[in-house]
Amino acid sequence: MSENQNLLAEQRRALILDEVRRRGGVRVNELTRKLGVSDMTVRRDLDALARQGVVEKVHGGAVPVVEASTHEPGFEAKSGLELTAKEDIARAAASLVAPGTAIALSGGTTTYALAHQLLDVPDLTVVTNSVRVADVFHSAQRTSGQRQGAATVVLTGGVRTPSDSLVGPVADQAIEALHFDVLFLGVHGISVEAGLSTPNLAEAETNRRLVQSARRVVVVADHTKWGTVGLSSFAALEQIDTLVTDDGLPAEARTEISEHLRLMVAGEPEDEDAPDT
Repeated sequence: MSENQNLLAEQRRALILDEVRRRGGVRVNELTRKLGVSDMTVRRDLDALARQGVVEKVHGGAVPVVEASTHEPGFEAKSGLELTAKEDIARAAASLVAPGTAIALSGGTTTYALAHQLLDVPDLTVVTNSVRVADVFHSAQRTSGQRQGAATVVLTGGVRTPSDSLVGPVADQAIEALHFDVLFLGVHGISVEAGLSTPNLAEAETNRRLVQSARRVVVVADHTKWGTVGLSSFAALEQIDTLVTDDGLPAEARTEISEHLRLMVAGEPEDEDAPDT
């Protein structure tokens, strides 16, 4: 079968990673048939995923990497995963933002995607502990100049994590003195038992402060975060108002989540029986 030119490398690798995680392992010849690409293309994709630390290459294929609860991937490693899902989630989450409100964006690659979607929302005040998120707004201002209605950005201080978030006592003190209308929160993992969790203890404490300072809490997380548990929990599902995710979330997970909070699946109509927030 000829090379499938309709899939970008990032999209193809996301499909491969999803297949590896879902099945617990795949063979190269299975992927070539499924994706309609060459053996060499699949092997290059597996090499790229192995460098990101999300799969382990074995003879003839690949298996998922079992991460310790203390493992914290860097921003670059996470930024290449689930790209389409993150963009879909970002667009859906942006629809929840009203002009002139005060919002907070935590660190993470999905909140980074959301920041790009918010550049044209007028008169926002944006509080963030993410260097990457702050740079999205600052770069837009450098490119287009100080335009009418441009966002006011407040970047907390703190110690930088591998995911380019600022955490620790300085960040915590800045956040607890503020109050925002909506917090958009990226997460390492989410489950019924552990709630929201992260492998970084200092980030867990900073995230607790963000949740406490928000009138509404919206979690933005792709389907691969469901069932993942980090070292430290920082919020129960009952503290969350809305989860915005993608259509890869299994039906049983949707049922479980909907018992605790409002579920928004990007690109799908909302369940009219979902709990009000």
